[in-house]
Amino acid sequence: MNSMFSFDRDKTGICERNRSLSFIQIVLNLRMKKLLLVALILGLFSVGCKKEKGDSITNAVATGPNLIFKFKFDSTQIRLDNLGNPATLPSGHSGISPVFNSMSTHYIELSPDEFTFLGQGEIAYKGLETTLGGDTAVSFQHALIAENELPFLSIPISEINPGTYRYLRSSLTYQNYDVPVRHLSYDLNMTLASFVGFNTHLTDVLVKTKVHLVNANKLQGYWIFEIDDSGFPITIPTEEGQAPAGATTVPNPLFASSPIPAGSCVVTGEFPTPLSITGNESEDITITLSVSINQSFEFIDATGDGIFEPAAGDTVVDMGIRGMIPYVNL
Repeated sequence: MNSMFSFDRDKTGICERNRSLSFIQIVLNLRMKKLLLVALILGLFSVGCKKEKGDSITNAVATGPNLIFKFKFDSTQIRLDNLGNPATLPSGHSGISPVFNSMSTHYIELSPDEFTFLGQGEIAYKGLETTLGGDTAVSFQHALIAENELPFLSIPISEINPGTYRYLRSSLTYQNYDVPVRHLSYDLNMTLASFVGFNTHLTDVLVKTKVHLVNANKLQGYWIFEIDDSGFPITIPTEEGQAPAGATTVPNPLFASSPIPAGSCVVTGEFPTPLSITGNESEDITITLSVSINQSFEFIDATGDGIFEPAAGDTVVDMGIRGMIPYVNL
């Protein structure tokens, strides 16, 4: 009897363990099914996400013919004022045509005629904006920064409405360039990070070799400079400043029929040959935004020697682009 009892008890224990194992397996199977379901949902989500029109050429994977944009920095291109008229330097001022390293744009719009108001044309690209710094501002962290004659933006031509476009408008937001500077009798090189957009949110900015911390919104005319101090006896830190409101030149030859908001830095240029989009294109179209940097770094020249020397009283008055000509397939 004891033997039978012992056996029955062991058998009961085995059955209980088997039931426990079965329950654990059921739970594990359910968990595995849930994990597979989550993985499937995430996979569908990632496949369903698509890029917005105007992604960077380095990120976008477009099929079919594309509309490709690039910058060209031209120191010989005609120098214009805010109204699109040829401009010379005022008495007591000097100008330098900088060596441009890069530039970015926040907005590109194609306009059919001179009566098309800003925002009513074909918007080909608009960059990301943020309110992290308070007011709405361009997100510099996500800006498309382009070097000379290198493509920075590619969008399918199929995303552009067919039509004939005579003008292009571009909100230029960031410039990085080198200019010579005289500092305490030393002739050195200075790199400027110049922000000319309506409002830009900055975290930290790599000017050339040095990082400048900002963590704030900055209005049009904010700048940071770094002087190459490799030939100087001491280290020169980066410095920042803010140009007065309205001091940045923003050429708009359509000011009478299609004005732009003050402080926006939306430069307007006319196609020498209008851009025609039929919707039946079979090849890429490249648009080169040729920007005039003809004496675009303008300063009050206290000594009249044409050399930018802040210690001698020279003061920067303008860092705006001096015109833009959009060329098709240049």
